[in-house]
Amino acid sequence: MRTNPLVLGVSALVEKNVGRIAQIIGPVLDVSFPPGNMPNIYNSLIVKGQGTTGKEIQVTCEVQQLLGNHKVRAVAMSATDGLTRGMRVIDTGAPLSVPVGGTTLGRIFNVLGEPVDNLGPVDARITSPIHRSAPAFIELDTKLSIFETGIKVVDLLAPYRRGGKI
Repeated sequence: MRTNPLVLGVSALVEKNVGRIAQIIGPVLDVSFPPGNMPNIYNSLIVKGQGTTGKEIQVTCEVQQLLGNHKVRAVAMSATDGLTRGMRVIDTGAPLSVPVGGTTLGRIFNVLGEPVDNLGPVDARITSPIHRSAPAFIELDTKLSIFETGIKVVDLLAPYRRGGKI
């Protein structure tokens, strides 16, 4: 768990690794970075600037592939309307993270961890990356138990095993 750089905003990011858009094909962006400053796979990139309509736009992307020749291929997490070749792209140095904890229970979020249920902001001090390794086997609960459906006939005659397919 750590602080999410995307929640703090682009101005809070240290712009030490800046690239430029080389190509846009639908939601896919090819981004050129200076030699030696390639972002890692799954790092989030932020494209911020003025679009073709003159309106300020901000698009978050995720690196999916290292293409070589100092280019990466990234997938945009929102519409790419208004993006142009040559726009600045900032590498956050971290993967996409979403808020976790008790304040997120019952809430609806988009892939960026922003609430979309019109219930106000969420306390996003503690976040977790969307790509992380699976828990160790020792951390898993391996006891056999029965899943209670609440339907007496089903629970008595054809009980389901917890964790199995229904």
